[in-house]
Amino acid sequence: METPKAQYIGEIKVPGTDLIIPCAVLDDGTRLLSDRGVTKALGGKRGGSHWRRKKEGADGAALPVDLSAKNLQPFITKDLAHALENPIEYRARKGGAIANGLEAGLLPKVCDVWLKARDAGALLPQQQHIALSADILMRGLAQIGIVALVDEATGYQEVRSKTALQQLLAIYLSEERLQWAKTFPDEFYRQLFRLKGWNYDLISSRKPRVVGKITNQIVYERLPKGVLEKLRELNPVVDKKTFRRAAKHHQHLSVDVGQEDLKNFLLQEIALMRASTSWANFEQNLDRAFPSEEPPIDLIQTSDIK
Repeated sequence: METPKAQYIGEIKVPGTDLIIPCAVLDDGTRLLSDRGVTKALGGKRGGSHWRRKKEGADGAALPVDLSAKNLQPFITKDLAHALENPIEYRARKGGAIANGLEAGLLPKVCDVWLKARDAGALLPQQQHIALSADILMRGLAQIGIVALVDEATGYQEVRSKTALQQLLAIYLSEERLQWAKTFPDEFYRQLFRLKGWNYDLISSRKPRVVGKITNQIVYERLPKGVLEKLRELNPVVDKKTFRRAAKHHQHLSVDVGQEDLKNFLLQEIALMRASTSWANFEQNLDRAFPSEEPPIDLIQTSDIK
């Protein structure tokens, strides 16, 4: 079987450190981190004890050098061990040497092994610095963000297949429109009106049309990229005079993924609203916590709302 060649290559610069890990994306979309690069980032090295274990076929000998020590074995799950014992071979460049790669999502799990061993007091003095490096890596690379970092570093994010978006939408959106249920709490609108300086009427269900535009800006645009566009397609405007839609956008979100994600997001956003002293302050806090994929909409001309 021919060794796969990386279609995109790059380097991840770990935030807050001077650590650099080479990475790549294969033609099937597999995101890889250089095995050697991970070992170097953790501060490990191939010493005599590692080669002795390999020669003797001892437990853990087939694992990467940074996890082959006997005292680490109790903290490595079977699934992780299997993945690490079978690294993915690839060529970073045409005609280049064959390199070993680890799937990007394994890095946080590798770091976690060291942190659990440290917490259990199982590390040797000469291993403590690796646990410290693992701690730094875990802080610098969030588990959810590691794949995105590889895509950004290699340039793969610019040419990601449309299939990936369709797979996301398939689990994020509901095939059939859900029956109406109150998803946006009253507190969301109470805080929105407070920050805008508008009078809030809890009894009235009618809200200014601009509130819908604001909701798109501060909520739906913060959901995974492509979701709002698809929602607009599934839930088109039915009255061009009032811009009324047939349903609420959230009625088209799937119950187990889309709806839950939206509810969790709203709880966090309401907390940001409560902590903000003005609309401008809230926008700063929101952009810092949940950057939008799209440029902000100018909604300043709404002073006539009382």
